Amino acid sequence: MPGDVISRLAPIRLGVGGRQRKEQGFGRVNGHHGEILQGIFPDETGRLHRGLVTLPCNIVSSAAVFRPAAGPLVTVPDDKRKAADAARLALDTLGLHDQGGYLTVESDIPVGLGMGSSTADVVAAIRAVADAHGAALGADEVARLAVRAETASDSIMHGDLAVLFAQREGVVLEHLGPALPTLEVLSVDTSPGSPVDTLKQPAAVYDEWEIQAFRPLRGMLRRAIRTGDATLLGRVATASARISQRHLPKPAFEEINAIAASIGALGIQVAHSGTVVGLLFDPRNPATARRIAEAAARLKAFGLPPAFHFRTDAAEVRHVA
Repeated sequence: MPGDVISRLAPIRLGVGGRQRKEQGFGRVNGHHGEILQGIFPDETGRLHRGLVTLPCNIVSSAAVFRPAAGPLVTVPDDKRKAADAARLALDTLGLHDQGGYLTVESDIPVGLGMGSSTADVVAAIRAVADAHGAALGADEVARLAVRAETASDSIMHGDLAVLFAQREGVVLEHLGPALPTLEVLSVDTSPGSPVDTLKQPAAVYDEWEIQAFRPLRGMLRRAIRTGDATLLGRVATASARISQRHLPKPAFEEINAIAASIGALGIQVAHSGTVVGLLFDPRNPATARRIAEAAARLKAFGLPPAFHFRTDAAEVRHVA
């Protein structure tokens, strides 16, 4: 987890709309592990949008501290350009066009794997700026600012809520439920040392068959969340992963999928703009621990040793021997 980057929050003067401004504000957000479903979906009017459903991963996070000050906006480290842009947008949204300050960002989210590193920095920065000025920006407003800062975002500002999220517009297309069914996830980096640059990654161009396939997958996912059906959720994730393979291929995808099927996993999911693949398991099944160990051994023998697994409703990492 990121270190404790804040010692205290000391209010010193009025901020936005008569609220107390603090000496420094704090923001934090968890990362994710790619997506359960991603594609093209209609809204209630029939208009099509790019959308995704994020798989929470609470074992990694980004944290930001913002100290308001006169002058320019200074960011530490200085390569956190998206976070700096997000902080500037947040200040402008609060009507503080002439104010600067000092933004510090710390993160333990791996970069380029598809685990939300840039969005987490952006969201943490926005929350830190708002907190410093005693302002409360809702998740929808944070999402819109995040998209403006980095073109496309995921839905981590909505926490563990299960939402179908238009990642290039920053709006929720559908609230699917309070959370996905709980999963155990065995994480595999399919391209160690070769991260994906999301800014250079073109958006997938789905064909008509794929666009039509997303409709029943959305319905199946809705039902899986409503009924807590982890098996159905795994089927949706695997189907979405297979479609994604046509656009951002993962090395050894078929072999990983075959291992998952052979040891009784629910299925697999992928980062649609990254390198990680997750083997999905039902924590309620007494055979899950054995199956995870067997899957890890087979992946290691194949040359893709997973480093950890995690449970989607917990914050502790579980290392694989």
